Amino acid sequence: MSAIKDQTTREILAYKVSNSLEVSFVIETVKDLKYYALNENAIIHSDQGVHYSSKKYNKATAKVGLSASMSRRGKCVDNAPIESFFGHMKDEVNFKTFQTLEEIVEIIDRYIYYYNNYRPQWTLKKMTPIEYRNHLIGVA
Repeated sequence: MSAIKDQTTREILAYKVSNSLEVSFVIETVKDLKYYALNENAIIHSDQGVHYSSKKYNKATAKVGLSASMSRRGKCVDNAPIESFFGHMKDEVNFKTFQTLEEIVEIIDRYIYYYNNYRPQWTLKKMTPIEYRNHLIGVA
């Protein structure tokens, strides 16, 4: 799974699930950011995985207007926000009950919808990511 999380609102903005470790599914995740009005100074952060150090990935991030930032070796705290999301998802979804990739994709789709729209977070004034985003931009 490849996912992109907004550091301010904690919203999962884009994600893809793949049964392959090819770079293409990570690039597709980045391409999905085209639906958002990103700040011109927006930075996308990743670990040092092979996907994120590829030329294709760097071209894709630049194309959507993002500057890339990469964790330093041995500094897993840099990647803590997305790892925290993955940890919560693994705690809250029992993936052992699913047998096909389609079933896994369906439950991940439902979980991310729940996470963004219904799961309040202490660090967001007990709002959900979507509520907090709307609070920040002044939408009632």
